[in-house]
Amino acid sequence: MVKRLTKLLAILIILFGLATAVTAGTAAKTTVLVSSRDTTLIEHARGELSNGAGSALFVGRTNQPGGSIRRGLVAFDLTDQIPTCAKVTSVKLNLNAERGKGGRVAIELHRLLQDWGEGNSNFDGGKGAPATSGDATWTHTFYNNQIWNHPGGDFSPIPSAVEMVGGQGIYTWGSTPEMVNDVQLWLNSPQENFGWLLLGKEGKPKTAKRFASRETSNPSSQPQLEVSFHTNAC
Repeated sequence: MVKRLTKLLAILIILFGLATAVTAGTAAKTTVLVSSRDTTLIEHARGELSNGAGSALFVGRTNQPGGSIRRGLVAFDLTDQIPTCAKVTSVKLNLNAERGKGGRVAIELHRLLQDWGEGNSNFDGGKGAPATSGDATWTHTFYNNQIWNHPGGDFSPIPSAVEMVGGQGIYTWGSTPEMVNDVQLWLNSPQENFGWLLLGKEGKPKTAKRFASRETSNPSSQPQLEVSFHTNAC
């Protein structure tokens, strides 16, 4: 009888150990990524302005009499940090607003539908600099020989997330089911990972917001993507 109980106890211990190992192997994990590229689309009929290497992203509308709309682009390389077999469960985008006008405004996140480039153009303010080879501009995906189907960027009309942005500080988009779906799509199909477009309040002047880009001198202010996932299917 004692031997039988001892054997049963040993079996239970083994089963418990296996269950614990499986649970640990499939537990949710979280990784934080810094943007791999980002830039600002600066409204310009000929698409000759950009800010690919600038330290900031601009979103919304400036007070210029013409060419006043600004749209931010941001993308993240998922391949080195998240297994392609992973199941994404939560996604949050954190941006550091350095300054802005026009009070609190809604800034939408839209999934981009075309690839785009980040060149060496650099200007500290929102006016932009002459576009360089490979820059994304208002009309170009890659300056100066590849273009958007629609000036201002090709993106899903349905926002993946919306965040109210006011003054300085860290703002977070998500997590939303749409953002989770976007990142899962990019994980499953890396060739479709074009990132997001940030769309501000474009119907009213002096509403542009300035966010730190990946080129900022303060690493803690860089755009960050927080992704939670599990690897049950791996």
